[in-house]
Amino acid sequence: MPSLEEELFPSTPGKFKIERTHTMNRQFHRCFTSTSTMFLWALFLVALTASYLSFQSFVDSGSRYFSASWGGIQWEKQVRNSAQIHRSGGMSVLVTGAAGFVGTHVSLALKKRGDGVVGLDNFNNYYDPSLKKARKTLLQNHGIFAIEGDINDAKLLAKLFDTVAFTHVMHLAAQAGVRYAMENPHSYVHSNIAGLVTLLEACKSANPQPSIVWASSSSVYGLNEKVPFSEDDRTDQPASLYAATKKAGEEITHTYNHIYGLSITGLRFFTVYGPWGRPDMAYFSFTRNILQGKPITVYRGKDHVDLARDFTYIDDIVKGCLGSLDTSGKSTGSGGKKRGPAPYRIFNLGNTSPVTVPKLVSILERHLKMKAKKNIVEMPGNGDVPFTHANISCAQKEFGYKPTTDLQTGLKKFVRWYLSYYGYSHGKRNG
Repeated sequence: MPSLEEELFPSTPGKFKIERTHTMNRQFHRCFTSTSTMFLWALFLVALTASYLSFQSFVDSGSRYFSASWGGIQWEKQVRNSAQIHRSGGMSVLVTGAAGFVGTHVSLALKKRGDGVVGLDNFNNYYDPSLKKARKTLLQNHGIFAIEGDINDAKLLAKLFDTVAFTHVMHLAAQAGVRYAMENPHSYVHSNIAGLVTLLEACKSANPQPSIVWASSSSVYGLNEKVPFSEDDRTDQPASLYAATKKAGEEITHTYNHIYGLSITGLRFFTVYGPWGRPDMAYFSFTRNILQGKPITVYRGKDHVDLARDFTYIDDIVKGCLGSLDTSGKSTGSGGKKRGPAPYRIFNLGNTSPVTVPKLVSILERHLKMKAKKNIVEMPGNGDVPFTHANISCAQKEFGYKPTTDLQTGLKKFVRWYLSYYGYSHGKRNG
């Protein structure tokens, strides 16, 4: 019997010629067998790979499900308990930005008077998240469930409205700050425009539709020089991207009111300050730097004119927010369809008494019993405006808004909180 080597490579031409046909048949058969085997192995590998990918996808999905910060029977129970109303004629309110400065105070005030409150916040790192976590703990201690999630998460919003028939939404979530917009402009579009639209879409589809009160900003007045600023003044000359996104928000909310019958109230806040405030605000950073012996930067306007702000204490802002919720009226849509006209309102919430920044610093120095090291510089072109001054007659007429806290009193309360929160005594930090 010829060897394999002899079959493939014969020793003489004659042998090859005589057995060529048989040899070719055997070669074809072996090739065919080899190709079939390879094909079967390829199919097997493809099937194995597909099975692995499917299994991995299942594992990933399961992992995402089990690691999700929302959803599940226990989560739904917490949401419903937090939203429970404890007063006659009360409301159930979804507060976005609940772990923020204004959001925390509004949530606590609503809960205190017996309204149901569910909070939503993404706890971003625009400023120290530990302060937001501390506010969350404060909310929890008063029976308020604050969910960690983003207003751009349409599925989360749909789940919330499916779990609770909210009567109102207090929309305070936003990317704040005028100067930061020059560093991270996309965050403003993501939160203040895309996030707003996602929330409005959820509200228009909810049944029943909630009434919406949301935070616009005094910054929409931009380059307006007429004082005091009134709601019917020009707002088409924004001086910053932040202001532009808030102005866009006013136009967007008007559209949803007109098309879908959503009751919407926009509030133009004027320089809010107080305990649990934002570290990026001037009064907060001035306090920190003065206590640490570091210099503070005080901006000055054109022709050496001092900048002035209509500083508004947080308690007065909260009264304005609650007054707006109480008088918001009802949305008229159902299933995303408008049934009739619904209220659309915009109000200034300010103090009506502008104070210069140097005056603010002198008040802080008095309360801290320390002198500030000041660097006086010209105001850069970063979106800031030289002054703000609110006309609050519309809010006074509509729901009796009347600020009662002057800057001297308000800063005294803030400094007391700051020293306690950050562990200071006699001007020195403990520990």
